Amino acid sequence: MDSKTFNKLRSEVLTLPEAERAELAHELIKSLNAPEDQNVMKAWDREILRRLAELEAGTANLIDRTEFRRRLQGRIGNKF
Repeated sequence: MDSKTFNKLRSEVLTLPEAERAELAHELIKSLNAPEDQNVMKAWDREILRRLAELEAGTANLIDRTEFRRRLQGRIGNKF
């Protein structure tokens, strides 16, 4: 694709409503990813279920947004 076509396409896409741009961005990003690894997907499913079980049992160690942000900033610095 030449730069003129690319720039025209980008300009048109940027006029879409936010929700449509987000959906398009999601599809484009998915197209860059490698094919799904079923072992990884199963591992994530197990992790999600484990975390949900902790929440339901009341054994999860929860932190509020302020504490999460403080810890994150401590790890990556004040970049946001």
